[in-house]
Amino acid sequence: MIAYIDGKLTYKDAAHAVIDVNGVGYEIRISLQTFGTITEGERCRLHTHLHVKEDGHTLYGFLDRSEKKIFLDLVSVSGIGPNTALMMLSTLSATEIQHAIVSEDIRTIQAIKGIGAKTAQRILLELRDKIKKDLYLTPSSPALPVTSNNTLRNEALSALTTLGIPRNVAEKSIESILKREGNGITLEQLIKMALKTS
Repeated sequence: MIAYIDGKLTYKDAAHAVIDVNGVGYEIRISLQTFGTITEGERCRLHTHLHVKEDGHTLYGFLDRSEKKIFLDLVSVSGIGPNTALMMLSTLSATEIQHAIVSEDIRTIQAIKGIGAKTAQRILLELRDKIKKDLYLTPSSPALPVTSNNTLRNEALSALTTLGIPRNVAEKSIESILKREGNGITLEQLIKMALKTS
């Protein structure tokens, strides 16, 4: 229904972006892959999917068509909703997901929060042949440096709780990762590591 939104990025966090199009701000759910490549204050275009439910309409946005395509492939699998698909795209890149599916790497799929053994097997079974036929690659996301450690903690915590991780679990994961990795870690790296350990 809405193929893309093109305008000025007025706000972003690890889970949402707001794009101003002629004075109208569109709030769009995004993955970490997209978060890592868009810049506040600049013009951007996000390829979108409008998910309609009884209790609301949610726009999901992706920097490129390949990320949107794998998202739509994932939500076509029984038991995978848009939030789970977005969680998958926040943990692994579209390329990593498709390679895991094509190579039948069930461990990589199961390592994603919220994906159990049966769901991982269903994903491989339903998408393996489809992705083999239509293999595509996405550009890798640049790492984003974050200056303030408190800002880093708060933004990571906000993103993780938005993605469904309990606050106390997210806080413990963030603290242990920061102690281990130090202050040079980017927000994107921190959230990805926390998603794998939460």
